Amino acid sequence: MLGVAEAQAQGNDSYPAKPVRVVVGLAPGGGTDIQARLLSQKLTEAFGRSFVVDNRSGAGGTVAYSHVAKSAPDGYTLLAVASGYSITPAVYSKLTYDPIRDFAPISLAVEAPMLLLTHPSLPVTTHQALLAMIRARPGALDFGSAGYGSSTHMALALYTYLGKLKITHVPYKGTGPALTDTVAGQVHGLFANILSGLPHAKAGRLRALAVSSAKRSAALPELPTIAEGGVPGYVDTTWHGWLAPAGTPAPVITRLSAELARAARAPDVAGRLAADGGVAVGSSPDEFRQHLLNEIARWRKVVQATGIRVE
Repeated sequence: MLGVAEAQAQGNDSYPAKPVRVVVGLAPGGGTDIQARLLSQKLTEAFGRSFVVDNRSGAGGTVAYSHVAKSAPDGYTLLAVASGYSITPAVYSKLTYDPIRDFAPISLAVEAPMLLLTHPSLPVTTHQALLAMIRARPGALDFGSAGYGSSTHMALALYTYLGKLKITHVPYKGTGPALTDTVAGQVHGLFANILSGLPHAKAGRLRALAVSSAKRSAALPELPTIAEGGVPGYVDTTWHGWLAPAGTPAPVITRLSAELARAARAPDVAGRLAADGGVAVGSSPDEFRQHLLNEIARWRKVVQATGIRVE
C-alpha cells in the first residue's frame, strides 16, 4: 500500500499505481452520483487505472465528508461533492471536519440548474397554477428532498421563504430515493438537479414546471424560471466538484485537476451534460477553493434568514 511519502515521490509520472476510490455522500441515482460515475469513467480511461464510486449516504453527506477528511492524503481516496457540501456548515451545529481546512480542492467540474418537478397526477400544468394550489391549501402538499441540509432541501426552503409558502418537507437519504417516491406518487413534488430530474420529465413520469436558475435553460428553453413564474428573486443552481484530503501531494492534485477539466470538457461528456441542462466547467484548484468560500458564506446568510437547523 502506498504511503503519503511514496505518493509524493511518484508525482505526476506513476500516479495512480492502483485503483482510486471516489466517495459520494448520497445514494445512487442523484446528480452527484451521475456526474461522479461519468467523470470516473473518463478518468479510468485517461489514467489506465480504475476510479470506483463508493456511495456512503447519511446525515446530508457529512458521513462521507468526515470519512474522506480522515482518509490518508495519498490520492487514492477522493470526494465528489455537490452544492450541499457548502450548505452543511450552515445547518449542522457540530461537524467532525472543517470543509475548507481538511480538504484539498481539485476542480469544480459541472454547474446546472434545478428543476421544480411534480407528479403528473397533481392537477397543475404551470408554475402559476402550482403556486395557487399551495396558497389555497397551506401545508397540504408534500415535497421530497435528498435529506435535511441537502441542496434540494435548501432549494425548497428558499422557495417557501421567498414565496411565503407552506409546503410539508419529506426528507430522504439521497435524490435517487426521493425521485423514486415522487415518481410513485408518494409525495407531490420535489426540486431535483436537472441531470437526474430531466430524464423523468422527458419520459412523462414527472412534470417539469420551472427551472431554478436566473435564466432559462438551453436544454428546456420553453420552461420559465421560478422567478418568472411567480417567486421574484429566486435563483439557485447546483454544482459538482471533487476534493481530496488535505495534505494530498500537490503534483497529484495538479494532475487530477487537469484530467478532470479535460474529462468535463470532452465533447462526449460536455455534449451529454448540455443535453441534460448541465454546463462543463473544469476549474483550477484555486478557483474551486474560492467558489467554496463564496458558497459557504451565501448559504450561511440563507440559513440565518430561514432559521433552518439540523442538530
